[in-house]
Amino acid sequence: MAQTAKSITIEIPEGIGSISALAIVPKNAEVLLVLAHGAGAGMTHTFMETIAEELSDRGIATLRYNFPYVEKGSRKPDSAAIAEKTVAQVVGFAYERYPKLPLFVGGKSFGGRMTSQRMSKECPKYLKGIVFFGFPLHAIGKPGIERAAHLNDIKIPMLFLQGTKDKLAEIELVKRVTRKLEISTLETFDGADHSFKVSKQNILPDLAEAAAKWMKDYQ
Repeated sequence: MAQTAKSITIEIPEGIGSISALAIVPKNAEVLLVLAHGAGAGMTHTFMETIAEELSDRGIATLRYNFPYVEKGSRKPDSAAIAEKTVAQVVGFAYERYPKLPLFVGGKSFGGRMTSQRMSKECPKYLKGIVFFGFPLHAIGKPGIERAAHLNDIKIPMLFLQGTKDKLAEIELVKRVTRKLEISTLETFDGADHSFKVSKQNILPDLAEAAAKWMKDYQ
């Protein structure tokens, strides 16, 4: 049964302003995942809502939030500096608000990458791991691994959930990157694109199951 999401406002310092967030904390919550959205849509996108509900069914609490540009109604993503400051502030808020739940961070595409970029520079000791719902390794038609360079500076476990037909992350390149990381797990989903769509199949429950199991293992 889907849990009711609680609306929260979080203030981002340095004049960036306030952002909206939604928390789903089931009574049987074992861990909390701070979940950032992708570049093309905010925290209420169907993917974000469905994943949060599926994770809730599996005993995983979530705190999803909007980046400032979405809050302002813009389609242009924030600069990395603003996005990373937002990540840091939301993570700190989550730790203070839910101190009893082991804390994980991550996100969909852009949100996951902004999260990992922040954690590569300053990663709180209380964080347990990072979950990527489709790491955007490169632009469409421009395969490369430069965007993954910062991952080498992250010392906490990382989970990569990747579709084998993702045009923003050629799967063989993803495999090459994850093999070289200190503590990483790669879960692939055959035929899935960057949105985790596979023909008419709904694989989001499988995605949530993989994420939930991994987080419980590392809590």
